[in-house]
Amino acid sequence: MATDVITRLDPASRAARRGLSDLTIRNLFIIPTILFLIVFNIFPLLYSLGYSFTDFRASTNAPANFVGLQNYRELLNDPFIWNNFVITAKYVIVSVAGQVIVGFGVAMLLNRDIPYKGLITTLLLLPMMLSMAVVGLFWKLLYDPSFGIINYALGLGTFEWLANPDMALYAVAITDIWMWSPFVMLLSLAGLSAVPKHLYEAAAIDRAGPLYTFFRITLPLVAPILMIAIIFRTMEAFKTFDLAYILTSQPTTEVLSIRLYKMAFQEWQTGRSCALAYIMLIVVVAITNIYVKYLNKVKER
Repeated sequence: MATDVITRLDPASRAARRGLSDLTIRNLFIIPTILFLIVFNIFPLLYSLGYSFTDFRASTNAPANFVGLQNYRELLNDPFIWNNFVITAKYVIVSVAGQVIVGFGVAMLLNRDIPYKGLITTLLLLPMMLSMAVVGLFWKLLYDPSFGIINYALGLGTFEWLANPDMALYAVAITDIWMWSPFVMLLSLAGLSAVPKHLYEAAAIDRAGPLYTFFRITLPLVAPILMIAIIFRTMEAFKTFDLAYILTSQPTTEVLSIRLYKMAFQEWQTGRSCALAYIMLIVVVAITNIYVKYLNKVKER
């Protein structure tokens, strides 16, 4: 009976008067979306995959010659590309770890009855609503050795954050942590609010300490949603481009996305850059699969 009501059109509706069936209406919504994905996602993906096996250069009119796996072999044997991988991995670890610690910590502080909790939460979400370009330029001013407020607040004098090869990558990571910790906070807050209160009450009756309650109740129950936040932020951090490109041009901050950009639009090695893009895609998919498998194990506990 319920299925019949759901699948049957209201005879008085405009769609019924026009003679449109449920299947037709469904297709009118789905087909444009599928066409959009094919034109703007799938077709460029397959097109670039074909170029990754050629020596094509977009700056010339020369035809693309098939070179097989040569681009992939050269990239994987290039020590500079491996250095970019190391820089990217370091950036991802520092950035994602910082976001999880800060975001989850702030969520723990907000997971209680405090005045103006809604307003405070909304204000804390503002950084992730800003444009990457705006955030990059804003923090570039904050890091300025002459009039930047960070050096003034920390008493560091004219310390060079972005010009220092050893500190530039960490400066970019700090900016990313500031911008995307609210995302982790929001998901963590949703997970914390779903933890049954009676578990904490039972722990209090058994005189369990704060650390025992955190590691035995809070963390295990919030772990699945926290893992989802880590998956999303790892994928985005691995692909980061805007912040690193805007903030500094140090060789020590040349993550894979910047190397890809230079290879494609400055050196015009289109075929090789497509191959690098697919290597990045494979790495991201592999890391994501590892996270998903661990997430499934966490859910089974």
